[in-house]
Amino acid sequence: MAEITVKVVEWEQYPVIEIIRRRVFQDEQKVQAELDLDGKDKFCPQLIAYLDNAVVGTVRIRYLDSKTAKIERLAVLSYARGNGIGKRLMLHALEVIESENIAEVYINAQEYIKGLHQQLGFEQVGEVFLEAGIPHVKMLKKVRS
Repeated sequence: MAEITVKVVEWEQYPVIEIIRRRVFQDEQKVQAELDLDGKDKFCPQLIAYLDNAVVGTVRIRYLDSKTAKIERLAVLSYARGNGIGKRLMLHALEVIESENIAEVYINAQEYIKGLHQQLGFEQVGEVFLEAGIPHVKMLKKVRS
């Protein structure tokens, strides 16, 4: 059985994160680089997922204010999908957010994967919209009352 680990990483790991995001967002999904690489990464906690010690996924957390966080840039390399890596990244990100006493977290989820986020307690807010030409839904989860 494959071993999956997720860690919050230091800024020095960013080149690896950028490679994963480039492969998933730019190469696979044809998202323009400037839409993904928005200049906010240096100010956001970054998480990396490892599958048997190989880096295969990433996600970032952006704190919008003292009560709200947004989980963004969830990406898993194509060959590693189907192993629960996206779910593990999300669970770890939620743990990090909860440790900061944040009240709510949201994500603009690609529509095809909203079921994963629903399993984690997120609820769809509003209608489907296009972001970078891809159907998304805004999803919200109350972490604290």
